[in-house]
Amino acid sequence: MTTAEAPPVLRLTGIEKRYGGVHALRGVDFWLARGEVHALVGENGAGKSTLIKIVSGAETPDAGRIEIDGHPLPAGSTTSALSAGIATVYQEPQLFGELTVAENVFIGRELRRAGVVRRGRQHDAVVRLLEDIGLDGAVADVRVADLSVAEQQLVSIAKAFASQPRVLILDEPSAILTDHEIETLFGAIRRMRDSGVAVIYISHRLDELAQITDRVTVLRDGQVVASRPTRELSVRAVAELMVGHTLATGQVRRTVPDGEPVLATTGLGRRGVFAGVDLAIRPGEVVALYGLVGSGAAGIARALYGIDPADSGTVRIDGAVVTLRSPADAVRHGVTMLPANRKVQGIFSTKSIAFNISSAHLRLLSRVGLWLDRGRERAVARDFIKRIAIKAPGPATLVGNLSGGNQQKVVLARQLVQRPRILLLEEPTQGVDVGAKDEIHRIIVELADAGSAVLVVSSDLPEVLQVADRILVVRAGQVVAQFDRGARQADVLAAAAADVGPRAAAASSPTTEVGAA
Repeated sequence: MTTAEAPPVLRLTGIEKRYGGVHALRGVDFWLARGEVHALVGENGAGKSTLIKIVSGAETPDAGRIEIDGHPLPAGSTTSALSAGIATVYQEPQLFGELTVAENVFIGRELRRAGVVRRGRQHDAVVRLLEDIGLDGAVADVRVADLSVAEQQLVSIAKAFASQPRVLILDEPSAILTDHEIETLFGAIRRMRDSGVAVIYISHRLDELAQITDRVTVLRDGQVVASRPTRELSVRAVAELMVGHTLATGQVRRTVPDGEPVLATTGLGRRGVFAGVDLAIRPGEVVALYGLVGSGAAGIARALYGIDPADSGTVRIDGAVVTLRSPADAVRHGVTMLPANRKVQGIFSTKSIAFNISSAHLRLLSRVGLWLDRGRERAVARDFIKRIAIKAPGPATLVGNLSGGNQQKVVLARQLVQRPRILLLEEPTQGVDVGAKDEIHRIIVELADAGSAVLVVSSDLPEVLQVADRILVVRAGQVVAQFDRGARQADVLAAAAADVGPRAAAASSPTTEVGAA
């Protein structure tokens, strides 16, 4: 039976939702067939998260109807959704850090006999689940807090699989996984699909859609603008449906001015993380540190901002040796940073956009250095809402009510109030849609054109190839290769993933265009 012929296991009709002045969903119709993987895509703020929260019972729609197998599903009830067989894996793992993996997977639905939890049987079941999605079964007895974020995400997926759902919602499941982990995950999803489970798959990685999904529904501004079989849509077509206009193509072409490095390191190291790092960034240059998950690239940026200071080597700013033992040291020397974990390190979720942007610039926005000029604070926030297209009603909007991509823009806006001399960007577009990604890339280039020295740490290779003037490849804590603009994707990836041969190490001026690999 084809997807089109199969009866819907889930149907949404006329779903409406408002948050104050924001019309999040406008008459959304959506259906999901048994045994299909259905992509739900859209820009940050398009309504994806709101829609899946309504399906999972975490939010109540203002209007509309939800049906499971033709029967109404009570709105706003997570208990009813779970009882109906709807399981959701959110982008941020929803786990208890002090409990073991096995305890997390079966929490609230323990396997019991005569009232006694059958821990041995639970343990064996969890081991099988973990191995099915590519995790070592030995972690079943490990505390979740001791796992990496990527491992926690896989545990969340195993927990959802364990509930034997009829409808499985995966919200950005691959955002923090390696290519190997993603392929293993896809295999597990295909097996669930073949057993009849219906899957809603949300991802900003549009190249994944052809590999794992049967159908694509595109949301824009809270409305469905297209719903078609995946085979009928190219990645570019999906992206342009999301943003509502034609996207720019190709790599940004820039000429980097000559000059002495504004930031340079010699033999920089932090025990157990990275060692012997030499790098230099000139004013007006975008340098990228690219490496696979666990390469040590992020640790280099954190050391340059004083979060996890280096314990060997030297850092020079404008030729003078400096000590960066804390973020305060870094800021004093003109270094600013956009962290990867915006939830923990970047935003005040219960505060307004204006508060979040101004929080690092109180002296600049104060009168006589004593009282914060609220009017000026709001004016600066309004300017950035417009300038970098933050989707929000106004400066007073709470940042916690924004989508992830718009939260990222707020954190970026904070760094741009005063043009940074040295800007460190750690995974600047992680979890961000194609439209927001395009805007952030434009801002990076504009900053460099204005004279900032920019260091981008990213595991997104297409991003690195698009924005960087030079690429330093990091593997096992060391810089193993350098590439200039125009590098072949295959060469950069080979350097990051395997031993560097003479061809990759010397590939400083290849002629092959980006994406040709």
